[in-house]
Amino acid sequence: MLKVTIWNEYLHEINNAKVAEIYPTGIHGALAEALGREDFYVRTATLEQPEHGLTEEVLNATDVLIWWGHLAHDRVEDSIVEKVYQRVLGGMGLIVLHSGHASKIFSKLLGTPTGQLKWREADDKERIWVVNPAHPIAAGIGEYIELPKEEMYGEHFHIPAPDELVMISWFEGGEVFRSGVTYSRGRGKIFYFRPGHETYPTYHNPQIQRVIANGIRWAAPSAAASPVYGHTAPLEKIQPKA
Repeated sequence: MLKVTIWNEYLHEINNAKVAEIYPTGIHGALAEALGREDFYVRTATLEQPEHGLTEEVLNATDVLIWWGHLAHDRVEDSIVEKVYQRVLGGMGLIVLHSGHASKIFSKLLGTPTGQLKWREADDKERIWVVNPAHPIAAGIGEYIELPKEEMYGEHFHIPAPDELVMISWFEGGEVFRSGVTYSRGRGKIFYFRPGHETYPTYHNPQIQRVIANGIRWAAPSAAASPVYGHTAPLEKIQPKA
């Protein structure tokens, strides 16, 4: 059984009555309930917990980490970011959701200022087109997902060219956005999935839940042997050179 940890700031839900009405147990709680119906062991962690809930014990027992952040990227301790970074390089999967694009961990792993993009909160309709229907993350989705209201993110999105482009969003105002992209870093796999602004019930949508569940299975650690670095003895006998 895959072990999943859902990390959420859990600030909007405490301080904004509209968000609390949509997500009474927090965004992490809504995702935990949905993903708990899958074949996953799910736990949650939040910003205000000691070590942000991401202790060494928790991270070592996590196959895939889900990350949602928005208000407090700067409050995430660098020492915790480094621990998550090393776990991803070592094989832990990472799914970054919505405004987690500007998180320290996503920027560190991708090596660019990933917080740079266009945005607008104006109840835009979003149509998320599947452009790679053969990808496992798109399994069971169909041609597109349509959300009646969402926050707009628009290009240019300051990320490196993705390893794989799975989904592209179109918005009612005319913008487009690379909304489902994958990367590999070390032995770990990373999936960024755009939708999920806190004032909309996006994470209650069964298709959005399906994409995240698919992403977990895709990002799960592989059984491949760890690479060996540093000085090494030759595999074959090296003949003396004349």
